[in-house]
Order: sequence, then structure tokens, then C-alpha cells
Amino acid sequence: MKKFSARNRGFTLIELLVVIGILATLLAITLIAINPARQFSQANDTKRASDVNTILNAIHQYAADNKGALPVGITGTAQNISEAGANICTDLITRYIAALPQDPDPSLGGNNITDCTVGSAYNTGYQVVQTADNRVTVSAPFTEIPAVDISVTR
Repeated sequence: MKKFSARNRGFTLIELLVVIGILATLLAITLIAINPARQFSQANDTKRASDVNTILNAIHQYAADNKGALPVGITGTAQNISEAGANICTDLITRYIAALPQDPDPSLGGNNITDCTVGSAYNTGYQVVQTADNRVTVSAPFTEIPAVDISVTR
């Protein structure tokens, strides 16, 4: 019968600690590379850019059908697309857009707006303004990545 010495029975504590250290370092590098928080921020800002384009397209479709006239709520002052601001919901919903998109900010709820009845309070989180040269700008003021400016003018 062969006898095993203490040296052949398994890994030493030092070897186990080295392997755990290497695995921890690889995990840290992977998390830094993936950076889930930044990925979610980029996804939300991408949704905002898409929403801004969707709203602006609906406004221009409305103007095309109404001999260049914009919805009444759009003025030369930048204001929120909301019941209290630029109330363009009834002009756009169902004919030009199925629902007004809402900013993904958790404080706004993130649900698309389909109810335009009188007294229904809504706030999209987006802003609209008509410039002096009759161009329309829709913007998303609540971007999550500070260097990103989401604004479209046509």
C-alpha cells in the first residue's frame, strides 16, 4: 500500500488564495468593461432619441395635413409637452401617432400617453418649441449621460 505524504493531499492555502485573487481580478475587470449602469443609461438615452424623432415626425405629418399649420400648443417659447404646457395630445393621438411617448425617467412613470380627455394630467418629459424661422425643435432635457444633448430640429 502506498502512503501519501502531507504534500500530496491537496492544494495549499497559498495556492487557493492565489486562485481566488486571480478570479476576483478577472471579475472586477469584466464588470468594469461591461458597466451595467452605463449600459442602462445609454439604453434610456437611445429611447429618448427615438421618442424625440417620433414626436417630431407626428408634428410634421399634422402640419402637412393642415397646410403648414402646427398644433396650437406649439409656440416660440420652449415648453413641456404636457397638459399644462404644449398640449398637443388631442392633435396628434390616434391620427398621427398611436400614443405620445413618455420619458423613461422613473418619476414620470414611463408609460406612453393615450388618454387626451379634458382633465387627464399628463407630462411626457419632452419639450417643444417653434423657432423664429418656423422650424420645430423637440428635445429631451432629462438625459442620463451629461455630455449627450438629445434635440432634433426640422
